[in-house]
Amino acid sequence: MPGTVIVGAQWGDEGKGKVVDLLAERADMVVRFQGGNNAGHTIVRGHEKWKFHLIPSGILYPGKTCAIGNGVVIDPRVLTDEIDGLRARGVDVSGLKVSANAHLIMPYHLMLDDAGEARLGKLQIGTTKRGIGPCYADKAARLGIRVQDMLDEKILKKKIAAALEPKRQTLRPFMKDPRLDLQAMTDEYLTFGHRLEQFIADTATLAHRALDDDRFVVFEGAQATMLDIDHGTYPFVTSSNPVAGAACVGAGVGPRDIQEVWGVAKAYCTRVGAGPFPTELDDALGEEIRERGGEYGTTTGRPRRTGWMDLVALRYAARINSMSGLVITKLDVYSGFDSIKVATRYRGAEEATFETFPYHQSVLHHATGEYEELPGWQEDITEARSESDLPQNARDYLRYIADFIGVPIVLVGVGPAREQVVWAEGAVEALPALIPAV
Repeated sequence: MPGTVIVGAQWGDEGKGKVVDLLAERADMVVRFQGGNNAGHTIVRGHEKWKFHLIPSGILYPGKTCAIGNGVVIDPRVLTDEIDGLRARGVDVSGLKVSANAHLIMPYHLMLDDAGEARLGKLQIGTTKRGIGPCYADKAARLGIRVQDMLDEKILKKKIAAALEPKRQTLRPFMKDPRLDLQAMTDEYLTFGHRLEQFIADTATLAHRALDDDRFVVFEGAQATMLDIDHGTYPFVTSSNPVAGAACVGAGVGPRDIQEVWGVAKAYCTRVGAGPFPTELDDALGEEIRERGGEYGTTTGRPRRTGWMDLVALRYAARINSMSGLVITKLDVYSGFDSIKVATRYRGAEEATFETFPYHQSVLHHATGEYEELPGWQEDITEARSESDLPQNARDYLRYIADFIGVPIVLVGVGPAREQVVWAEGAVEALPALIPAV
């Protein structure tokens, strides 16, 4: 059975973890293919809340293989803490597999990230300062330390020394930091290697075998399309490719191994950190959406910027990812709104209008949304479990989005709990292997 990729269709925080959790129940393998612990997924099950930063949420199902692919950058301290936290709550982590080829975030990456943001001053990108960018930079410069290097002291020490050499000038303010001592760093990462050795594997081959055996594999992305380093709002982006095509690179599978691509979008938009946001609501209404939706970062706790649904950006994301299905989350946040706006095009600084997402950063930074206003609904929809349970105006809102984007909606979130979802009519027949009986 070819794989299914789950990607963010906006600026992140769309609820991908919940979607992966739902599909993981039927999946045989879940593979995280890019990003690092700058991402966070929150899963709500009953009265329990689970927060994941590196390990796929499928780990909550016994017997599932949950792989961290070669495209992910790993802070081993964060990973071991996450493993310990899951074990403490009674979760079996034996299904976890970590690619030997994934790159490691080192202490100097955290320092460089922090120093880099400080240097930018008012031009800061809004990085989480988790060392993600500097780690990917070392990977591209062929100075990276990989997971497998933690299993060989000689190789590890030599590689750390080589990676530190060109950074000495930049790291001068940190030179007295004990974390930069070569032997101490080597010893610390050897210890991490011993702790993680049981999980280290050839994850690409594991994925190949699962696919060849006609098993269901879910590929999980972090961040989102509009934060893609090539196709997002550069330079206010992440340091990797969160788009569907990167699943092949970051997991080691071929394009023909992918059958379905589901993009996840909120019923509105949010963004964390700096960068253009054409539909932003920097007012009381934006604050109301933030409070209703609990829009605070899983990883950083930062309040998220909020805005109306941006259909220009969403249609662009659908094309970039070749989306076959669209998931709309947090539709319940709009209950009680008399009307809802959606941006169908942009207006630039010189009154020019744009029907497609602008490629030029100067245009995008001054673009604002032009809106269609749709009727809202007053009903509480958190108990809805089928399309017929939704108010007509809510169904019309979803239909408007699907028609504009040209992608069918397969799933709708109506609350934070995993059971608070509506599977779209027709989706069950189209994807019987992926969707639980409804």
